[in-house]
Amino acid sequence: MQDYLRVGVVTQTHGVRGEFKVFPTTDDVNRFKKLKKIFVSISSELVKKKVESVKFFKQFVILKLEGIDSMDEAEKLKNVELWVSREDAVACEEDEYYIADLIGLEVFADSGEKVGILKDVFSSSANDVYEVISDEGKSVLLPAIHDCILDVDIKGGKMTVHITEGLM
Repeated sequence: MQDYLRVGVVTQTHGVRGEFKVFPTTDDVNRFKKLKKIFVSISSELVKKKVESVKFFKQFVILKLEGIDSMDEAEKLKNVELWVSREDAVACEEDEYYIADLIGLEVFADSGEKVGILKDVFSSSANDVYEVISDEGKSVLLPAIHDCILDVDIKGGKMTVHITEGLM
């Protein structure tokens, strides 16, 4: 399990006082209101920054961090990922998982046959969709619904699924 979870990516500056726009990569955009600190990914290193203010504009979060006080300083953060520690993450409800914990799980059919490795998670209007890559490199898309996803064992690194006709 990862110690940090990505919550957004800086897209561009906002104004001249060091604020910047963040494209949120979290399901709960309001989680930014509760953040006191955030980690900025700079040169493959996570640097802790204090959150000074949070505002919302359309689908973006406008963030102001301590020590970033000009447009030029904010410009240096363009395309940088923002992370929170797992202890500051929003708790998952029952049958909810962090995408970072799902990626890499071995996926097995309820018959015991290995389907592949969970490679990615996509959101759709109805439900999430899990992309599983077989050992042969074939992509299988599985709907994240109870009829298909039978068991998720994050600690064991395994997911058990029911493959209905037409999915493979």
